[in-house]
Amino acid sequence: MPLARISLPSGRTAQYKKALADGVLRALVETFNVPKDDQFMVLTEHAPEDLIYNRTYLGIERGDGFVMIQLTVSNTRPLEKKRALYRRIVELLSENPGIRKEDVFINLVEVLPENWSFGNGEAQYVPD
Repeated sequence: MPLARISLPSGRTAQYKKALADGVLRALVETFNVPKDDQFMVLTEHAPEDLIYNRTYLGIERGDGFVMIQLTVSNTRPLEKKRALYRRIVELLSENPGIRKEDVFINLVEVLPENWSFGNGEAQYVPD
């Protein structure tokens, strides 16, 4: 059910992008109980001038490997699960493809379950 939009610096390999997408999905499966086949992601590469971020906001030293992850999810999870998701994404991405923890920015956008249609013009999460 999550929709992931991942913005990253241009020039990354297919292997890097796969590891990035796989890590985000794995964290969602482990912390948000998302089915492992529920993968809907858009990865967008950006030239340095098109990926704008503050390198020291909140005292965090960000580098050139900065990645921005925006997840649209149903608004059904408590704060503890959100914190667990953030931690797990950073853990997994630091292992593979080797992104520094300081360079992982995560934003959740929460929507009502009725705001999803996975095809056929139906709202699959809304009972008839």
